[in-house]
Amino acid sequence: MARSESEHPTELELEILKVLWDDSPLPVREVRARLEAQAGRVLAHTSVITMLNIMYRKGFLKRKKEGKSFLFAPKLKKEAVTGGIMGDLLSRVFDGSSSDLVLNLLETADLDAEELVELRKLITRKAKEQK
Repeated sequence: MARSESEHPTELELEILKVLWDDSPLPVREVRARLEAQAGRVLAHTSVITMLNIMYRKGFLKRKKEGKSFLFAPKLKKEAVTGGIMGDLLSRVFDGSSSDLVLNLLETADLDAEELVELRKLITRKAKEQK
């Protein structure tokens, strides 16, 4: 039985989106070159084309014809994708408890002092917005 498509990008799809969020629109060869630089391994050109076309079909990407090739760009904003993934994680793993999610992050992540200061600022700002 075939696996149903997730509404969220797979790991490889997310890597492609990160490339395109940084700089787009890009042709297949440039997406491939950037993925290879990140992964440190060779990727088949046809595999990258296949992934980009699957992502286009899923609605993650838009494309436009330029000459003989297509240029690809993200159709979804980074915040929408990360928000959806976080919402799914919050719901499935933490039963909707934001505080449990944040506590888990604080306990398991290797946060430096600068990141902790930034988190305190965000929490203070959110608390002020609630009043």
